[in-house]
Amino acid sequence: MSAYSRLMDMLYLLCMVVAAIALMIMVIIIPIGIFARYALDDALSWPEPVAIVCVIIFTFIGAPVGFRAGTHICVSMITDRLSPKGQRLANIVCDLLMIATCIVVFLASYGLCQAMWIQPLAAMPAVTFGEMYLPIPIGAVFTLLFVIERLVCGEQSQRPLVVLGGTH
Repeated sequence: MSAYSRLMDMLYLLCMVVAAIALMIMVIIIPIGIFARYALDDALSWPEPVAIVCVIIFTFIGAPVGFRAGTHICVSMITDRLSPKGQRLANIVCDLLMIATCIVVFLASYGLCQAMWIQPLAAMPAVTFGEMYLPIPIGAVFTLLFVIERLVCGEQSQRPLVVLGGTH
């Protein structure tokens, strides 16, 4: 399982970098659109769709990062009061429910991508709605891989991050 964890460490960092780049592009693009609209009195057509694509990438590629790191929103008021054995059982049930959720999200979003694959965006004709929604099924698969890792290897927060031979 060590090789699988190393692979998941690399995927984790890749997701983090892609989400960060999408966020940086969005932070740069939005002010350009605002400046053009209010200072130049010329509404550009491309900043909003580019920002939407960046939000989709940031959300659905960044979410697996939060899940793996354990920084996602978690209401643990009840599970914190369980015995250690009860907490382990609750975590397993939660992971199984996450697997089911990932599968449902993947199937629904894959169908959406497939149905919208040839429908171009009006503001960016080179990009289709299917391509724009592609980060959703990809993010579902990445989250599924991280859930499987957590079930097999334990929580990431309890293990060192191993990337390219070094431990972090």
